[in-house]
Amino acid sequence: METPILKHGNYLIASIQASLTDEELLKLRDSIVERVKKFRSDGVIIDVTVLDVIDSFAARTINNTADMIKLCGAETVIVGIQPEVAFAMVQLGLTLKNIKTALDLEDGFVLLENHSLGK
Repeated sequence: METPILKHGNYLIASIQASLTDEELLKLRDSIVERVKKFRSDGVIIDVTVLDVIDSFAARTINNTADMIKLCGAETVIVGIQPEVAFAMVQLGLTLKNIKTALDLEDGFVLLENHSLGK
């Protein structure tokens, strides 16, 4: 299932709609980075609200995606991590290194706006 990536002003929103295979995660990574460059985006919000698991491959792919986005000059915010997913990630030692997180889309936009004001 392809994840929709919406443009909202200078930001992109990737809203994951269902669990993704490893291949789909890699395609999402490539699509996001391509669109950051194409639209000269200042930030990306990745909404993971529907995910009930973030395994080591997904966490590593999200980290790599954020690193690539950063190298393109944009910021990444992950929104919607469910409490039980966060608990499992901590128990497994999985982290989203140096990536801002927020409870929901609205808070994600606030983080991106605050980052943009600090430039």
